[in-house]
Amino acid sequence: MPDERISSIRISPDNATVLSNLGLLREFAGTWEGDGFNLIARPDFEGDADLYLQLNQTREHLKVDPIGSSIPNRGFGQNDIELFGLTYLQKISDAATGGALHIEPGIWITQPNTTYPPEAAPAGDQLIARMGTIPHGNSMLAQGIAAPFEGDPVLASGAVPYAFSQFPSFNSTPFGIPPSPALPILNAPGSTSKLTAPPGFPEYDLLVPASAANPRTPFGTTEPPLPATIEGVPMQDVINDPIKILQAIVSRQKADGFSFSGTVLNIATQAKINFFKNPNSTKPTDPSTTVNVTNGAGGIENILFLEGGDPVGNKGANADTALVYATFWIERVTHPEHRPFMQLQYAQMVILEFEILKLLPQTAVNLGWPHISIATLRKAFN
Repeated sequence: MPDERISSIRISPDNATVLSNLGLLREFAGTWEGDGFNLIARPDFEGDADLYLQLNQTREHLKVDPIGSSIPNRGFGQNDIELFGLTYLQKISDAATGGALHIEPGIWITQPNTTYPPEAAPAGDQLIARMGTIPHGNSMLAQGIAAPFEGDPVLASGAVPYAFSQFPSFNSTPFGIPPSPALPILNAPGSTSKLTAPPGFPEYDLLVPASAANPRTPFGTTEPPLPATIEGVPMQDVINDPIKILQAIVSRQKADGFSFSGTVLNIATQAKINFFKNPNSTKPTDPSTTVNVTNGAGGIENILFLEGGDPVGNKGANADTALVYATFWIERVTHPEHRPFMQLQYAQMVILEFEILKLLPQTAVNLGWPHISIATLRKAFN
């Protein structure tokens, strides 16, 4: 094997070279601002129910900066490789109150194909990874693929619920966690809690008013009532599948004559994720599919409080983060009569695991609780 070690002295090149080295991630660089929606079920320690369903319309600021130098990875199995990347700082606040909801520093990187271990992106695509740190006490590594696209992002296309996404569902309905090593099966698009989740959680059903027995935003807060619609999407549909907000925005832009091209990023903290094929499936024997996430790998580490359980690692009542997957669409939006602009849309699923303790007091049942964040951002001039 020839000696192709990377120099220990790495001086940043010109800006054009820095962006070129990023490949499909080059248009990610910049400052992005816009609006979104956040849904999270969290343990309700003091209330009459097992969970509080928190729903927020959000305002987001995302700053993404290129790393000027290459990042060498060294080893004995093959020649050194060079990674290139971007740092990011994400800040999300409640749109109504301005209150803080989320802050996350992290790094996106691109990786070349390797021979040891053998790892290669499909032709024209790039291996990527995202590393993020969340102050709840979580650190995440999610790997995946960046790929170019041409056409309408996010919208349903034939049997594909979300164009250019590898993930068939961002449904919010809770689901059962089977004993290890079996993987859980996430619910299909269109599923509802009243028909799916054991034993059913009225917090997800807007026909049931919010109360101490059914805690849901804005109960117990000073926030305004939930709107009837967001981007024209009925609020119940937003709760079931928040990605419908992104679809409504793209549908309106498409109707106004805009067209789309760009880069899609699909990442996950594990290589395989199971999904039911049909809405409101409840049995492990119901039709399901296993998504083999291209280059999907990584994991999540949580502080001991979130792991909960006993000293040998059994799960407990605290909210442990178990899985993250996401699709980011970096969109160049064009129109025959207007100047193009850059738009970033994303849908992110975080699975929290915690037990229900009050509805079934004799038997603690561990469930997966979807925490879904979506946003549509535009590149700001600063």
